Amino acid sequence: MARVTIVQVAERAGVSTASASRALNGLIASAETVEKVMQAARELGYVADATAQSLKRGKTLQLGYAVADIGNPVYVEIMSAIERVVQASGYRLIISSTGTASSSVDVVRDLSRGLVDGMILSPLRVTDDLIAALEAAPIPFVVLGRVPDSAGFDAVRADSSTAMRLVVEHLAAEGRRSLAFLNGPADTTPGALRLEGFRAAVAMHADVRSRLAEAADFTITAGYEAAMPLLTAADRPDAIVAANDLIGLGVLRAAEDLGLSVPSDVAVTGIDDTELAAVVRPGLTSVDLGADARGAAAAEMLLARIADPSRPAHVLTVTPSLVVRGSTVPQRPVALGSAALATPTDEEERTAG
Repeated sequence: MARVTIVQVAERAGVSTASASRALNGLIASAETVEKVMQAARELGYVADATAQSLKRGKTLQLGYAVADIGNPVYVEIMSAIERVVQASGYRLIISSTGTASSSVDVVRDLSRGLVDGMILSPLRVTDDLIAALEAAPIPFVVLGRVPDSAGFDAVRADSSTAMRLVVEHLAAEGRRSLAFLNGPADTTPGALRLEGFRAAVAMHADVRSRLAEAADFTITAGYEAAMPLLTAADRPDAIVAANDLIGLGVLRAAEDLGLSVPSDVAVTGIDDTELAAVVRPGLTSVDLGADARGAAAAEMLLARIADPSRPAHVLTVTPSLVVRGSTVPQRPVALGSAALATPTDEEERTAG
């Protein structure tokens, strides 16, 4: 079927092609003309040529989000927040998956070739090549993560240092004195920052012993495999601090397969407070790093940069909060911090009605 043209829309509406074009593109036109043109467009099934509109406006009305692991629940939550903000401003969000550091560089270069009007990047590894690619990018961008302050980029950050302090303080308060930190790859930005935060947090507790282990990736399978040697060791730790929720879920599964009781035999914590942390049993104690808040802030920051390319660079750090669940305390979930809500016990649900 032949594509309906704006000329046909104009003829159906009984207006000039120029008038139809103004009405369809939101330019100055009378209310009566706009109504006629829109009605004609609906009747004919007219679809605007996005390429032609982009050339006219000098914009694609598309924004890019480049992320390392599109299947990770925390990135899905961030993506949803970004999409919510940009859609309200008339933009479409395009998702690009990056794996290695070189892939991140390629994505930055590809998206900068007129495909989008701006981009948000969540890199796992920040290399000199990536910094150079961002510095050369001809379009506005925001980094979700930590980049050197000297780069002068717009950025939204999680606070991994405070997150690890909250976890260690909680475990110490529960009487845990032998902690193992099960990290993901330490050469990644989150891996390096959470390792640094864990070491600093443990140093504040003279009576707490610690050890380090590393999973091959930030995934459930990698967490399971790396947890096994820790859980079968003669000097098994009484708590395992996982670098993210997925690794933490792997630890829970390994403990179950070994017949260990959580939290009696070993306590387990995660980072990110994804939906999965709340639905597993026992629930996984985790730190909410404000994924939704970070995504929304990054989107708003990008839109502000597009509107005013000369504005000073902004860096925002989102405050984390600890959500305590059954993997560390054998009782009903308790929320610590503004981002978390406690779940009522069965008795409370019965008496509430």
